[in-house]
Amino acid sequence: MASWVMGIDGGGTGCRAVLADVAGRVIGRADGGPANVMSDRDEAVRTILGVTQAALAERDPADCVACLGLAGAEVADAGVWLPPFLPFARAMVVQDAQTALQGALGDADGIVAAIGTGSVFMRRLQGQVTVVGGRGAVLGDEASGAWLGKRLLALTLRAADGVEDHSPLTRALLAGMGGVGGIIAFARTASGADFAARARILADNPADPAAMAVLDRADRHVAAYVARLQPPGEPLPVTFTGGLGPLFAARSGGRWPLSAPKGTPLDGALSLALRLA
Repeated sequence: MASWVMGIDGGGTGCRAVLADVAGRVIGRADGGPANVMSDRDEAVRTILGVTQAALAERDPADCVACLGLAGAEVADAGVWLPPFLPFARAMVVQDAQTALQGALGDADGIVAAIGTGSVFMRRLQGQVTVVGGRGAVLGDEASGAWLGKRLLALTLRAADGVEDHSPLTRALLAGMGGVGGIIAFARTASGADFAARARILADNPADPAAMAVLDRADRHVAAYVARLQPPGEPLPVTFTGGLGPLFAARSGGRWPLSAPKGTPLDGALSLALRLA
């Protein structure tokens, strides 16, 4: 039987690890850089091994069981190719949606809207889990930081072309990023996290007409996904998580009952690791 359990939460923005004994008492933590198993496997492996070593702090990884919740794990088939690179006695690699759901709800029923750099929407009902949305920054992740940043910059470019009205926010972005050419150059190499960093200005300027247009569109996407997951009859409570979760919870307008998250995706990964042990 393993002496230690580890939960790992990783994605395009960063990677976090928590170590506990088999009674669930936390004894170590570590943070690292991006662990994007879809776009850069080598970097993801290096980051995961780095946070593993830091959290273990000289303990033997062969005496540890781990659960890794990683963004894009299912699409990248990380549950197949990643475990051989890991030093643990046993490791389970799952989509980050699974650990986010477990962290937010524990074992209760409910709906989780996980909105950060990316986004995904989940429901647990009578033991059955349904996941919708996500799909990555190119074709999905609606209302996420990456999605918001792209829409805001696209609106700024249209305003520069005279087909949309400028606002103080779009004028400031255009000036601050070096004009149309600067925005296009930024977008050519920007990661999802880079676009998400640009989206932070929306929360600080919610009354700006451009911000209102982008956020209203995001609200409609969030509402559509939550409505898809609500069962007939009594609505399930909705839990917003992720860096942008509080923003959209505040904007939900009483459409659904809200429930505060019980924990983080990292807590969910540790919970699943304890079950694995």
